[in-house]
Amino acid sequence: MQFELTETFKNNWGTSSSFDELMALEGEIYRQVARRKTLKFSMNGRVYFAKIHQGVGWGEIFKNLFQGRLPILGAKNEYDALGALHQLGIKTMNLAAYGRRGFNLAEQESFVVTESLEPAVSLEDFCADWALHKPPFKLKRALIKRVAKITRTLHENGINHRDLYICHFLLKEGELESLKNVDDVALYLIDLHRVQIRDKTPKRWQIKDLAALYFSSMELGLSRYDLSYFMSCYTGEPFKCSLQKNKALWKAVEQKALRLKAKSAKP
Repeated sequence: MQFELTETFKNNWGTSSSFDELMALEGEIYRQVARRKTLKFSMNGRVYFAKIHQGVGWGEIFKNLFQGRLPILGAKNEYDALGALHQLGIKTMNLAAYGRRGFNLAEQESFVVTESLEPAVSLEDFCADWALHKPPFKLKRALIKRVAKITRTLHENGINHRDLYICHFLLKEGELESLKNVDDVALYLIDLHRVQIRDKTPKRWQIKDLAALYFSSMELGLSRYDLSYFMSCYTGEPFKCSLQKNKALWKAVEQKALRLKAKSAKP
């Protein structure tokens, strides 16, 4: 069994906590599917999010294996992703508690508790009216650069997100209000449940992440210059050089994004 609590969380709990108590956490349910649920709860004035896994079952494991995918067995995936992102300097949630027990992979119980980033706004909501009301040019470029550099850092270090839509980047409202230099704007990457970590990011997963970003930003009114700026920031090369060297990559990204758009348009 693995059981970890930060000192802050332990102090807020007030008494000695057990694995069973954390597995039995209650609060506002955000999502509940099969044997996994995500909930929000408060303790001594602090707000937390918990993801609790009751074991995926052999049916789910075999289904993923037959589809050529590694099954996600529990909270360890997110726990590992949090550690990897912090090590790389990518802003994300702070871990409060983590636990895992059981040798049977299908029935393994686990949880991960993180400190809430609220009050925060997703990048999707923050940019929702850009197509109608142009944002400040410097702010737009700063956000594009930040997203590109986060994605580049992930992929250069063998990490792919698998759900890299702009709704999974958060801006803290307090930091926005006190922001003096737009170049210092901070984005927090969330929803790490499906993150994969390898020595090198496979091309198809690189394309999937980039296509998700492109698809989820199609309605923001971004110009060709904005897109070329992203491509340049992502590769670290001047746009023309990046386009010439990575033409096949960007073509595959565009095609994948258009398929996502067509799929989303179906009733």
